[in-house]
Amino acid sequence: MGEDLLSMSYTFFDFLQLVGSLGIFIFGMKIFSDGLQKVAGHRLRAILKGMTTSRFRGILTGFGATTITQSSTTTTVMVVSFVNAGLITFIESTGVIMGANIGTTVTAWIVSVFGFQMRITPVAISMIGIFFPFLFFGREKLRNLAEAMIGFGILFIGLEFIKDSVPSIQENPEMFAALDGLTGFGFGSILLFVLIGTILTLLTQSSSAATAITLVMLFQGWINFEIAAAMILGENVGTTITANIAALIGNVHAKRAARFHFIFNVIGVLWMIMLINPFLIGIDNIMQYFLPDAGSIFGDTQEARAAATLGLSLFHTTFNVLNVLILFAFVPRIIRLVERIQKDTDKSDEAFRLQYISAGLMSSSELSIAQAHKEIELFGKLIEKMHFSFSALFFKKQKKHEKFLKKIEKREQITDNIELEIAEYLTKISSSTLSESATRRVRSMHSIINDLERVGDLYFQMSKTFQQMENENLKLPKDAVKEISEYLDLVRDAIKKMRNNMELVNGEVDLDGAIRIENKVNAMRDQLKDAHYRRLEKAGYSTKAGVFYLDLITRLEKIGDHIFNVNEALAGRKLKQHSDLVAGR
Repeated sequence: MGEDLLSMSYTFFDFLQLVGSLGIFIFGMKIFSDGLQKVAGHRLRAILKGMTTSRFRGILTGFGATTITQSSTTTTVMVVSFVNAGLITFIESTGVIMGANIGTTVTAWIVSVFGFQMRITPVAISMIGIFFPFLFFGREKLRNLAEAMIGFGILFIGLEFIKDSVPSIQENPEMFAALDGLTGFGFGSILLFVLIGTILTLLTQSSSAATAITLVMLFQGWINFEIAAAMILGENVGTTITANIAALIGNVHAKRAARFHFIFNVIGVLWMIMLINPFLIGIDNIMQYFLPDAGSIFGDTQEARAAATLGLSLFHTTFNVLNVLILFAFVPRIIRLVERIQKDTDKSDEAFRLQYISAGLMSSSELSIAQAHKEIELFGKLIEKMHFSFSALFFKKQKKHEKFLKKIEKREQITDNIELEIAEYLTKISSSTLSESATRRVRSMHSIINDLERVGDLYFQMSKTFQQMENENLKLPKDAVKEISEYLDLVRDAIKKMRNNMELVNGEVDLDGAIRIENKVNAMRDQLKDAHYRRLEKAGYSTKAGVFYLDLITRLEKIGDHIFNVNEALAGRKLKQHSDLVAGR
């Protein structure tokens, strides 16, 4: 009796092997996904740019992006971040999210075809052997491709380990009886396993991993086809949670995009639960037509279970395609529902949207240039906000520092995106016939956005320097903090002057005022450098603290240079080098 009980036992060590196998699968999936994204490079962004034309194009975009990234979570989180940065609107994001739902079913097909219909492990290991040397090649594209293929190999090795680590029914009848007991509640069991599928996706943080586990359980006979389908529906809900978590720190538009994904998938799951039995019978008929030798996918033979894994992938794809087709016409109503649930309470969110150029080119190139200029004014406002956030690090309580550091990091990412979007818009304007003055303005605008993006980078770099000082518990003496405070005030004056000049018509810019501030910025830099060396000589602070102080001063002076470059571009003329300004005036 004791021996029988031992033979039925599934030890904690066995469970750890299952968790480790799952870890290898998820790790392989991540490497595969990261490698594919690197191979796609700028093309992935170009695909995502196609989302703005129509909802149908958005669906194709979401499908393409998810097929490339092998992760609907990656696509939806990316879309949420794009909406947060104002690169696309909430409404434009809905098509991409629908397409991502269809794209995520590709992973299930890869796993079911390669993982259960053939012995993939020897091929996977051979693939790693073939591509491993390419990791050491100089060409980046080859390295990225090798990374993707190695990830692909690890993924299937992990899947094989999962299959071997799942407890067998023959050796663990008590475990199977406990699971089988959960399947005897009819419609209630369907609802229960929808919930289990949702929880499984949340635990693995990957709908692909959750799908792979479901396929393995189905293949090994732990669950029947109906229960596996219910788990797949739950995984469709679970995959939306990650994007909702990512949107917690986003603005109202990002939150709406994430809520739309959740509501869209929940509606789909609800109507499918009502029709699940006739729907699964239809899937069974299709599978018997194409694989007559395997028998019904509801059967319990090895051939039937292998066919059932393909049937589950077909169910996954058919459900998501039908859900998009059925709900496509109702998207405007779902959008209105989302907008009622997620009200726009903070109007400052609008400051992070590309408000003027997202609709495309205007009727004339001159009007388009005016729209781009308005966007650049908002860019200048964002830079001023970054300045205030950085200044707050020196003068607010330490417990608030984390908030301001996150704000600076988020806004730096926004500046990168805004520069790219405005640059692409200006390139479109340049493709049409422009007057000589319009051509000069477009070139000036290219220069302005480049300088503003560099300013954003500098504030972010200074915030990292400040963070490093805090981590190493380095304190600047009061006189050094006072000097930085005065320098920050001067740079703030330069930013205010730049923003005032942005509001003036090209050619009527107050360049003299900008020159005076730039001269003061340069003169103060020299004064503060002298003060720095005097402190070092008198051991006023440590050498390391001095290096951090000098780094901040140097970067603030560079910000002054970039701001002056913007003023020059706004005025439409380039002066001599900044160090010669005093002598030249």
